[in-house]
Amino acid sequence: MVRLTVDLIAKTSNFKPRKEETISQYLKKITHINFSDKNIDAIEDLSLCKNLSVLYLYDNRISQITNLNFATNLTHLYLQNNCISCLENLRSLKKLEKLYLGGNYIAVIEGLEGLEELRELHVESQRLPLGEKLLFDPRTLYSLAKSLSILNISNNNIDDIRDLEMLENLNQLIAVDNRLLHVKDLEFLLSKLMKLWKMDLNGNPVCLKPKYRDRLILVSKSLEFLDGREIKKMERQFLMNWKASKDAKKISKKRNTKSEDASNSYISNFETMHHIVPVYYPQVGKPKLVFFSEIQRSFPNGNASPETSQEDTKTKVTEEMGNLSLKESQSLLTKSDVHEPHLLQKSIENSFMENE
Repeated sequence: MVRLTVDLIAKTSNFKPRKEETISQYLKKITHINFSDKNIDAIEDLSLCKNLSVLYLYDNRISQITNLNFATNLTHLYLQNNCISCLENLRSLKKLEKLYLGGNYIAVIEGLEGLEELRELHVESQRLPLGEKLLFDPRTLYSLAKSLSILNISNNNIDDIRDLEMLENLNQLIAVDNRLLHVKDLEFLLSKLMKLWKMDLNGNPVCLKPKYRDRLILVSKSLEFLDGREIKKMERQFLMNWKASKDAKKISKKRNTKSEDASNSYISNFETMHHIVPVYYPQVGKPKLVFFSEIQRSFPNGNASPETSQEDTKTKVTEEMGNLSLKESQSLLTKSDVHEPHLLQKSIENSFMENE
């Protein structure tokens, strides 16, 4: 076991004190400490290093983040490839700008509230149990909404990144080798992240979807690089023109459909109102139209009783039948009730065919 202590720092830094300078005074002046790949498994009290701004501890065996509360001037912290499973004891690092945590055992990104200056967060390739994915605590995302500009969440089994919408100042998102599947989710996210100019999603199933690149370019006007390829102005303009033409065709088609529907509705209403029935007369070579609505209007108030109105109606229809004999007309009216126009029409047509 190797613990990081001030004594270890002093020994490995080739400390050569100046005249009347103590170890304590020397440690206060240190701004950078590099103990990467030194089998460090624990961080001891380093509070003498008051001006520490950059700490390299990647490729070690550290399982807990401890004893860093003193480092209020720390701006860069490198903890990749350790054994860390929980994010803790970082809230006092008010000036921290870059945090590197890739290759650990972290399942939830949390505990970063208060890091108001954090601009970069790298949490790629967490060694998670089979079937689990990296999650984000909404409180942490909310606290980073104003500051975070670069986020690396690659290779973490992530299948949904819509929660990142609150990171309003994000301009670079690296999420390669995850399980993102739906283009609509990405369109939603890009519509919210108005400052995002670089996004890399290589290795996700969504990249194989039809029109994947075209759809994302059309949604985001700020995006300049997608999956490592620059988005040329000509490419974006071509897609915008194509979409405008497609939308115009859709609008025109809808208008034509509405016009046809209105025309069909008018014709249908006219026929319903007048109950047009063609009646053919042998002596005249042209059909004559009988409007059954007019026949119905012959009833007083349209509600006359069958006993008082049926004979009058039959008489009116008989008169309208031209040269048909009285006997033939009465026969037709007897066979077909005037209250059933389709039967009357059928009877008249049959009579005409017999006369022919």
